[in-house]
Amino acid sequence: MRVVFLGAPGVGKGTQADRVAAASKSVKLSTGDLLREAVRNQTTLGREAKGYMDQGKLVPDSVVIGLVREKLADLSGANGFILDGFPRTVVQAEELNRVLASANTPLDRVVNFQVSREDVVRRLSGRRSCPKCQATFHVDFAPSKKGNVCDRCGEPLVQRSDDRPEAIETRLKVYEEQTAPLIRYYRERQLLSELDGSGSVDAVFEGLSRVLAPYRPT
Repeated sequence: MRVVFLGAPGVGKGTQADRVAAASKSVKLSTGDLLREAVRNQTTLGREAKGYMDQGKLVPDSVVIGLVREKLADLSGANGFILDGFPRTVVQAEELNRVLASANTPLDRVVNFQVSREDVVRRLSGRRSCPKCQATFHVDFAPSKKGNVCDRCGEPLVQRSDDRPEAIETRLKVYEEQTAPLIRYYRERQLLSELDGSGSVDAVFEGLSRVLAPYRPT
């Protein structure tokens, strides 16, 4: 199963990608996670990406494509992949097509998660994360049992710089201007499925499972 999850920041792509990956024994590839790891490790690409991420702007294609290409080349033993957060532009989509075509592994499906702007802002602004073990929480939906510290390791939780209100507005604007054209791109190629992401995690997963059922490994 080779799928892409599209949708504005905060629609729940990552949560659903985790569940699908666990259920199908496929690999979740999140460019956000890859980039944050590079920033933490202070790699050359990480230092370059940090300035863009702090402002809620898209990281340049050259950086993101390089990271994804490396990961796609090392998927031995996996039942495919779920791309969460990539591609974000038509240029990235076309590069992804070239990478997959060279390996004779075309995409099976692209799922576009739809959630209102108001819900997106609420979801993002309430997120908190652990800088040590990378666990994530939400002040409304999934609060830490220990207050403002991580349930797993006890580290104080933080709000990511790109989850602050001013960065959220920038991220949504960037998405609408640069990433939304992907919906048209994949619809024209008859790969797109639309999915209401506003329900509970379980309800969204149930709908998503129906969409992906024809592509699950047997």
